[in-house]
Amino acid sequence: MHDKAKRFEEAVATILELIGEDPKREGLAKTPQRVRKAFEHMCEGYAMDPKKVLGDALFESSNDEMVLVRDIEFYSMCEHHMLPIIGRAHVAYIPDGRVVGLSKIPRMVNIFARRLQIQEQMTEQIADAIIETIRPKGVAVVLEARHMCMEMRGVEKINSTTVSSALRGLFKRDAKTREEFMSMVNAPLRPRY
Repeated sequence: MHDKAKRFEEAVATILELIGEDPKREGLAKTPQRVRKAFEHMCEGYAMDPKKVLGDALFESSNDEMVLVRDIEFYSMCEHHMLPIIGRAHVAYIPDGRVVGLSKIPRMVNIFARRLQIQEQMTEQIADAIIETIRPKGVAVVLEARHMCMEMRGVEKINSTTVSSALRGLFKRDAKTREEFMSMVNAPLRPRY
């Protein structure tokens, strides 16, 4: 086992002991290893470069109308308590000579979600990565999420939702463009094709 993995697992075992558990009992014997593997997955965004992911799938296009990928599910962890954030992202951009492969937008959301986060910062990071890489006429990002640090501890407000937005370019300057985006985000879901 690598030193880093061993240290992580020892730290988890220490936490188990400190909360009054026996890390050697049958149900917990493999918990340190399971927690390490879970964190490696949930925090894999640190090892990924969103500009590279987006840059590998840019295509010339004459399209200059809004492209929206909505209802992108994401799971993150708050950086203050390391508890889950569960939400949906809506990401739109207006091309300026280039479009990006559609699958890259959800992949980029995951890159930022799979880091310790605050929702407000994640919203900004997604918008900025698109602006810097695709160089569109505008970008709009809205995140809607439930924060377990608010639901499981502290104020314990179940099902409360936090909404954050980041607007760039035309979405920030032009009210009609912004309204079109919001109406598309809020449109009822139709049956899947």
